[in-house]
Amino acid sequence: MRPDPSGAHGHRARKRFGQHFLSDPAVIDAIVRAIDPEAGDCMVEIGPGLAALTQPLVERLGRLTVIELDRDLAARLRRHPQLEVVEADVLTVDFGALAARCSAASPAPRRLRVVGNLPYNISTPILFHLLRWADRVQDQHFMLQKEVVERMVAAPASAAYGRLSVMLQWRYAMEHVLSVPPQAFDPPPRVDSAVVRMEPWAQPAPVDVALLETLVQVAFSQRRKLLRHTLGRWLASRAYAGTFDLQRRAEEVPVAEYVALAQALGGAAAA
Repeated sequence: MRPDPSGAHGHRARKRFGQHFLSDPAVIDAIVRAIDPEAGDCMVEIGPGLAALTQPLVERLGRLTVIELDRDLAARLRRHPQLEVVEADVLTVDFGALAARCSAASPAPRRLRVVGNLPYNISTPILFHLLRWADRVQDQHFMLQKEVVERMVAAPASAAYGRLSVMLQWRYAMEHVLSVPPQAFDPPPRVDSAVVRMEPWAQPAPVDVALLETLVQVAFSQRRKLLRHTLGRWLASRAYAGTFDLQRRAEEVPVAEYVALAQALGGAAAA
């Protein structure tokens, strides 16, 4: 039987928090198998909600840290002795501190494993927030709007390829691991969902992240135009004297070329 968010659980889904509670046992089991949690893992769950995913995770882990903004749900979660509850907006959470605390409590150094059914209305800001701690992370498994996952894993020269694709593919190897229909949630969202696996590259190309982000944002600001109309002007304002093919549209440029351009600009700025 699917749980009623306003009935037996006594909690009504709140639109301002983007709450859609996962309730399909088969989907929950598939996600847990994809995550493959092991006892002793340093795991953090974002947005545990009614603990549909939390419960099978903690059974395998022994202990789990959860981040929950809704104070009523946070109070429910605190009743579970195996949970450490961080009641906060995830965009304010220092994942570096969580990683350090978890690793210090382990017999051997460990990196964070981050999971969650992310609020769809702020999923992109959360992904960018986590970027700064990618070197402290083993992997990330997130439920997101399917359209967002398609943008994350998109290849160049495709309609879905954009700023999110470039920034995340620079730092992570990513895989669309599971599609999830609206009927798997209470209340059902109006969009299809998907689970993505993100594994940080062990040795990402060194780059000024803020510069790369600005460069990519300028490039995709008018994606139907050739880059000479957007990125070309921006490069000229920075006195860039190198060679970069601006007779292309933004979606035609591979991630590696954007990174190389940012590296060249960063070197020029430092010279």
